[in-house]
Amino acid sequence: MGYGSVIKILGNLLLVEAALMIPSLMVSIYYNGQDKMAFILSIIITSVVGLIMGKSFKYNKGIKAREGLTIVAFGWILASFFGSLPFIFSGSIPSWVDAFFETVSGFTTTGATIVDNVEGLPKGILFWRSFTHWIGGMGILVFTVAILPTLGVGGFQIFKVESPGPRPDRIAPKIKDTAKILYITYLFITILQIILLLIGKMPFFDAAVHTFGTVGTGGFSIKNASVGAYNSTYIHIVIGIFMVLSGVNFSLYYSLFKGKWKEVIKNEELKLYLGIIFTAVLLIALNINRNVYHRFWLSLRDAFFQVASIITTTGYATADFDSWPTFSKTILFSLMFVGGCAGSTGGAIKNIRILVLLKLVKREISKIFHPRAIIPIKVEDRILPNEVVAGISSFFMLYILVFILGTILISLEGIDFESSAGAVAATLGNIGPGLALVGPSRTYSKFSYVSKLLLSLFMLLGRLELFTIIALFTPGVWKSEILTKNR
Repeated sequence: MGYGSVIKILGNLLLVEAALMIPSLMVSIYYNGQDKMAFILSIIITSVVGLIMGKSFKYNKGIKAREGLTIVAFGWILASFFGSLPFIFSGSIPSWVDAFFETVSGFTTTGATIVDNVEGLPKGILFWRSFTHWIGGMGILVFTVAILPTLGVGGFQIFKVESPGPRPDRIAPKIKDTAKILYITYLFITILQIILLLIGKMPFFDAAVHTFGTVGTGGFSIKNASVGAYNSTYIHIVIGIFMVLSGVNFSLYYSLFKGKWKEVIKNEELKLYLGIIFTAVLLIALNINRNVYHRFWLSLRDAFFQVASIITTTGYATADFDSWPTFSKTILFSLMFVGGCAGSTGGAIKNIRILVLLKLVKREISKIFHPRAIIPIKVEDRILPNEVVAGISSFFMLYILVFILGTILISLEGIDFESSAGAVAATLGNIGPGLALVGPSRTYSKFSYVSKLLLSLFMLLGRLELFTIIALFTPGVWKSEILTKNR
């Protein structure tokens, strides 16, 4: 284990985080907010610690899987810890546990909040709160890889561990260039959405923070009623469409840029993703029409927005879907486990895994009639290796086991089943709002500190795809060659 390299890179990460706090400080100064000193102190402390860590240790070229695992896991924890300082110093969230929960929720793009009156927060804090979504959406470590050439060759181990999905691929030969291409795409989508929201007469500040939450699929709003506060069909549709776009594998946008239209059209994961959205929207719209709404257009509009919000794990709301019929709520709850596409900013299980599992079920059914047949699992005419299929099956089982165990643990607090299951599904899937006690019109403020820390762990587990955090705390793994076979 190259501890020097790990600590040095984590120190560089803190320096990057300190720099990323500067825009929030500028916003605070512009609006003459009382949170200016909170950001100044946070930037100084984060920078000093980062400098000490970065200058005290030497970097050795060639980060291996073991170091990449450690950097990613501790990187997210450290970023969340120091990212919570502005909340604490400004008095916006005086409790460290609450501030840590809010920051983890921001960086993991979960959008679960403990703030009951978000409209009472200073502008700088609101900006930082939403900006953490934008930073964490593509991955704070991927961002570091993109701008710190000191990571060199070993950057792929960080990219591989942090990137969502079973098969992270390089777009360019160098991982640094891949990260830059992804962020250019990310930035382009961000700017385009801000412009469209400005056309819809949304104030610039509001447009920026809601875009951060949309493109990062986070869901922190600056309104207590979320996006529904704007009461604008145009704004609802723009944000809904961009939520769907942000749930698509970002490498497909690069394929479009390169003129590879057929590659995008034939993408099986994209077809499944859009098919699920279309079916869910239609079923919910038919269910809530007349039961909740009196016009099918309104039913279709809000059904589309909430389906897009949940399946992409964004978490914005234009309606209190917790008051919808059970059929509609069940569909939305199911979508909490599906999530976006691999390589997107969305969370949960991911459509590519659902696709492979469906193909696996189909193969097992075929084997009942043809027991001796050898039927490979193919995705876009590419045969998946058995270890990839096994890994996807293991991930699915582990995800469900963590969900069940988490629901049981949260229920020990005396929380009802619907609220416990909704809270765990919403945090593990990085969604934000759940059901009942954590519905779209409520917050997580009622939970105990222990439950908030546990839910923070679920957010990190979900964002880092379970195995990263679990493997880190499994001593047997470190003694074996499992993590070193790819060296």
